[in-house]
Amino acid sequence: MAKRDYYEILGVQRGATADELKKAYRKLAMKHHPDRNPDNPEAEKIFREVNEAYEVLKDPEKRGMYDRFGHEAFNGGAGGARAGGFDFNFGSSFADIFDEMFGEMRGRRPRQSAQRGADLRYNMEITLEEAFTGKQATVRVPTSVACDLCHGTGAEGGAAPGACGTCNGIGRVRAQQGFFTIERTCPTCQGTGQVIKDPCKGCGGAGRVQKEKTLSVNIPAGVDDGTRIRLAGEGEAGFRGGPTGDLYIFLTIAPHPMFQRDGANIYCKVPISIVTAALGGVVEVPTLDGTRARVTIPEGTQHGHQFRLRGKGMSMLNSRARGDMYIEVQIETPVNLNKRQQELLREFEAAGDGRHSPRSEGFFAKVKELWEDLTE
Repeated sequence: MAKRDYYEILGVQRGATADELKKAYRKLAMKHHPDRNPDNPEAEKIFREVNEAYEVLKDPEKRGMYDRFGHEAFNGGAGGARAGGFDFNFGSSFADIFDEMFGEMRGRRPRQSAQRGADLRYNMEITLEEAFTGKQATVRVPTSVACDLCHGTGAEGGAAPGACGTCNGIGRVRAQQGFFTIERTCPTCQGTGQVIKDPCKGCGGAGRVQKEKTLSVNIPAGVDDGTRIRLAGEGEAGFRGGPTGDLYIFLTIAPHPMFQRDGANIYCKVPISIVTAALGGVVEVPTLDGTRARVTIPEGTQHGHQFRLRGKGMSMLNSRARGDMYIEVQIETPVNLNKRQQELLREFEAAGDGRHSPRSEGFFAKVKELWEDLTE
């Protein structure tokens, strides 16, 4: 029976690059390996064909002879290439690929028994005033700390762990299946390479116990919503004497009933009477620092007009500077008027000539022009 073309076996073109050959071979070798197909007798046959094809095509000299003479290049024909020094080992190709894919895993150091503790997160809500001035806060955090009885080693009396007898301290064990070597995590030490013969009674060999810690947190002035504060070494204690993790404080600023914040600027809506808006006057408004600011309202101030108070806004982080405060006036329409007040307003409206309400006069003038254009 004629042998299949090597390029056809690997599913590549004759001009395929070395990387394309390797990629195709790796995929087919893993797919048809006998250990992964114990119930398929054809898998071993295909696996051998794939290995044989790649063994030839990966070598430039062998590939050149195969491209010129085909299979005859290796069965005594075409000048006796087989006697010329080519000795095939069709299992070596897969071993090379396996070493390439898993060599780092096989040669790596065992996982250390001492492991770093986990980082912790604490969510804290503060007021806008506290974000403005900064504060010293106290938090209570449930966490794990180093065991006092074993000093974090996990062994009774603080003794050091011993080497695992199953893996000889490597953390990995190997099993031979034909020519294929399987490497697994040691079931005795779970990959640490070390065992504790006499675990600490206080922590059960973990080297840490659960406990609530009370910590002081410095919140600087000018922090914004979502600010993260890191407390190094205040997270969970490490496993069996490993380094401690960190604690991260995530800040949320509660909504304020009067002020709205936009970066370093503060906005405040202040209601004023229609008389103050028309005749002018002075209003006092609160600020974040607890003082009051006087704002002069000029005659004819319109609804929504903003007044800027420089340096009366939010504190800036790591700076003595402050943002600005913007006062937006909200003109109130009078309600619950008595009969005399209603009469006065009607007299005021009747005495008007349009100059007192320039915006409305201009608006209705445009409306009039629009209707005239539509009716022409």
